[in-house]
Amino acid sequence: MGPSRLEAFSDGVLAIIITIMVLELHVPHDATLAALGPVLPTLFCYLLSFINVGIYWNNHHHLLHACRRVTGGILWANLLLLFWLSLIPFTTAWMGENHFAPLPTLLYGVVLLLAAASYEVLQQAIIAAQSDQPELRAAIGSDRKGKWSLTCYGLAMATAWWWPWIALALYVLVAMIWLVPDRRVERALQMRPGHDTR
Repeated sequence: MGPSRLEAFSDGVLAIIITIMVLELHVPHDATLAALGPVLPTLFCYLLSFINVGIYWNNHHHLLHACRRVTGGILWANLLLLFWLSLIPFTTAWMGENHFAPLPTLLYGVVLLLAAASYEVLQQAIIAAQSDQPELRAAIGSDRKGKWSLTCYGLAMATAWWWPWIALALYVLVAMIWLVPDRRVERALQMRPGHDTR
């Protein structure tokens, strides 16, 4: 199987995840600025989660374009990633509606950590299946940004029970670091003869 079917399926799942998140936003019944106050935490959580899902979509897009062959391992690794991402709407709504209470903030971090770890698994499965593309392995390298993100999520989870605002700041920090798309894979593809510019 080629990567286009896997990418189309993944894009559909990610679109549904974003749709579910936006449906969790409840409009205030009052037409005043004061009425927005109670929903601001939910709006903030939605923005943070939308950015996170967008980051995964962007990097997933580049990673799959480097993939020429899809193996069973890649399919399962991709499903694992989508599973953790599909829990983002639940944890987003729970954290926002409870104004960053410790347990929902901690659980949000657990989901982010496991999604990031799943992306690492997917990345390694794709590298292993593309043995004829050493440029892909070289482009990803030691993936310091990915490892640093996992460390930040771990620290955030460790502090969420006592200082949920520190955990939230760490979640925002990781998202800000990834806002600029990861171009390593794209650059490696451009150096490949006859690369696809999709």
